[in-house]
Amino acid sequence: MAALVATAGCAKEDKSEVQASGVKLIEKGKLTVCTHLPYPPFQSKDAAGEVIGFDVDMIDLVAQELGVEQRIVDTPFEGIKSGQDLNTGKCDVAAAGMTITEERQKVMDFSAPYFDATQAMLVKTGKPYKSLDDLRGKKVAVQAATTGRDYARGLAAEKGLELVEFEDLAAEQQALANGQVEAAINDLPVWTEYIKQNPGGFEVAAEFDTGEQYGFSVRKDDNPELLKTINEVLDRAKQDGTYERVYEKWIGPRP
Repeated sequence: MAALVATAGCAKEDKSEVQASGVKLIEKGKLTVCTHLPYPPFQSKDAAGEVIGFDVDMIDLVAQELGVEQRIVDTPFEGIKSGQDLNTGKCDVAAAGMTITEERQKVMDFSAPYFDATQAMLVKTGKPYKSLDDLRGKKVAVQAATTGRDYARGLAAEKGLELVEFEDLAAEQQALANGQVEAAINDLPVWTEYIKQNPGGFEVAAEFDTGEQYGFSVRKDDNPELLKTINEVLDRAKQDGTYERVYEKWIGPRP
């Protein structure tokens, strides 16, 4: 009986895929990643339905380092930023163009910053709006659970904004395109990509330097070796030119 118990214990540990390095993975041979689609250029589906983007390429480097494959799980952003998806074992890593904040650091462990972000206001080309002050009494779109929404909320009363919240980026973009709102606030790289896809139709009317930085995250106090591996891969990519190539592929020339 003792031998059977010992064997069962070993089998359970193998199934949970604790690597020799100490990295824990919820599925053997897979690095499971939570993200929220679409959020180009960081993650979105191409014509063939494959998930591509800046974050995807960066996490692929981590998967290669671990000798496993990246498996992407599309899930609402609320579950990602609250830490719930990581805590319930839905994924090993969250990679969703997510800003590092003090509140989020309380429920998950972040990697070193991998992208400097800022907020921006998008409007239809030809509209007269150049700042939030021009939008008093107007409807402004924001995306749920994002730092862009939080930034707009902090100024809504002062600027007289009527905020309209949307569950995802695609819905926010559509609302602006069909005239449901007069402007939309989100991360600048997202709007830059949208303008590329819709030339002549939209323009960035204002930028807001919020000092934000993106990070990848893992379960709080539970997977230090995975976090260490992510940081080592990021550091090496920045030193050997890989990060530069990925940046130019998805964002453009670095400022």
